[in-house]
Amino acid sequence: MADSHSGEKQQAGPGGAPGHAGRSGGQGQGHIPLWAAGVAAIVAGGLAAGAAGLLSNIAEHQGEAKSAFFKVVELSDDITDPAVWGKNFPQHYDDYRKTVDMVRTRFGGSEAEPRTPTASDPRTVVATSKIEEDPRLKAIWAGYAFAKDFREERGHAFMLEDQVFTERQQVAKQPGTCLHCHASMFGVYKKAGDGDLTKGFEKVNPMPYAEAKKLAEHPVACIDCHDPASMSLRVTRPGFIEGMKAWKGQDYDVNRDASRAEMRSYVCGQCHVEYYFKGPEKRLVYPWHKGLKADEILSYYEENGHKDWVHAKSGAPALKAQHPEFELWSQGVHARSGVSCADCHMPYKRAGAQKISDHHIRSPLLNVNRACQTCHRFPEDELKARVEAIQLRTYEMRNAAMDAVVQLIDDIGAKRSAGASDDSLWPAQSLQRKAQFLLDFIEAENSTGFHAPGEAARILGKAVDLARQGQVALRDATFTPTEAIPPRPTTPGPPTTSAPVGAKGEK
Repeated sequence: MADSHSGEKQQAGPGGAPGHAGRSGGQGQGHIPLWAAGVAAIVAGGLAAGAAGLLSNIAEHQGEAKSAFFKVVELSDDITDPAVWGKNFPQHYDDYRKTVDMVRTRFGGSEAEPRTPTASDPRTVVATSKIEEDPRLKAIWAGYAFAKDFREERGHAFMLEDQVFTERQQVAKQPGTCLHCHASMFGVYKKAGDGDLTKGFEKVNPMPYAEAKKLAEHPVACIDCHDPASMSLRVTRPGFIEGMKAWKGQDYDVNRDASRAEMRSYVCGQCHVEYYFKGPEKRLVYPWHKGLKADEILSYYEENGHKDWVHAKSGAPALKAQHPEFELWSQGVHARSGVSCADCHMPYKRAGAQKISDHHIRSPLLNVNRACQTCHRFPEDELKARVEAIQLRTYEMRNAAMDAVVQLIDDIGAKRSAGASDDSLWPAQSLQRKAQFLLDFIEAENSTGFHAPGEAARILGKAVDLARQGQVALRDATFTPTEAIPPRPTTPGPPTTSAPVGAKGEK
């Protein structure tokens, strides 16, 4: 057999003589046995066959990955039923259906509480009542429908029925605006507006809730976050679209200008936000004109004079904060690091050859391995303990703020009962309004401070300070608070008709 290494550079042998590194001592220079050549040929053939098989397998899986789904049905903006979308995306749909689970974490979620169905409320289980767990909430919301019924959060599967059957509906006339975040509304708005999303939004908002509810069939569904043609993420809520313009500028179009990474938070921020109903048309407004911080939102409310109700005991024009997860998250280290809502609440997982987002949306503490350990290389127990330590500190500060606000309310109420004038009470009432909103901003936010621990502590600390200043103002007419006291409204006393008592939606 000819020398298989003919033409290669030879290595120096012992003593510098030319030789071959693989040469056996009894053979001529550059020659290998026939049996070795045969073995080499067999090995080379096996390796070639193995490599070809591997490449074929890789190509097959790459092909599967490129084909994100097997099209069973044609989807369009006219198909709102998530079960139909689930025919093309069965794994996503199976996950979506798991949001019926009720699993409590230490500071959130709720285990199912059994209840006896009634003609007006067919539910057999409900979430834990927060106002029964902490009666101070009733004192803070006195005169508002939330003092009647307010419960722990449940999964997306319950977002529509829990609002339909809340006892707040019995004491408040909620408008159709509430459905903006409690139902699958893209199709409803398009239909009501003859194809124009904003016109449909404007038409549904002022409807009585019971009338508007007839237009909606599902809780949040696939169509509310995904384009049916491309499956790309999209924002479909006019309130968020307008809110982003108020924050980033009127020329900002979230669906045009946001990156894909940003959209993985924006589709959640469509609803997990603070808001209010503006004017008799009940237009949903996200108060981001000055920024997303609690103080900036409060400053906006102070300038436009908005109030949600007049407090029954103190007479203060009070504000009710709503689940501002998006705003608080935006102040935290995860947002600054480019970590989206979906990264933690809908982490990627492997499904065959595909990588998909887990549509079983839930607390990361119930899914630490995929939600947290992708970035944080520590044991699950340690990561969970870190989160709960942050939440415990926030909860302790929340309790301090709660006590301070309730004591201020009691003091103002006592002065009112004793015949104090409206003018003399106004500085303390104004400080109650501010302190109560800041407290409620963290109370209503569902991470118990975890989304931005430092910011949550700052807000609660300020709430305590303002409430205590309110108490001082009641005792010393010469006291000058650190926060400016605006002019007293000319229509104090009973609730106005500008915002129905308890009109805002929520859990």
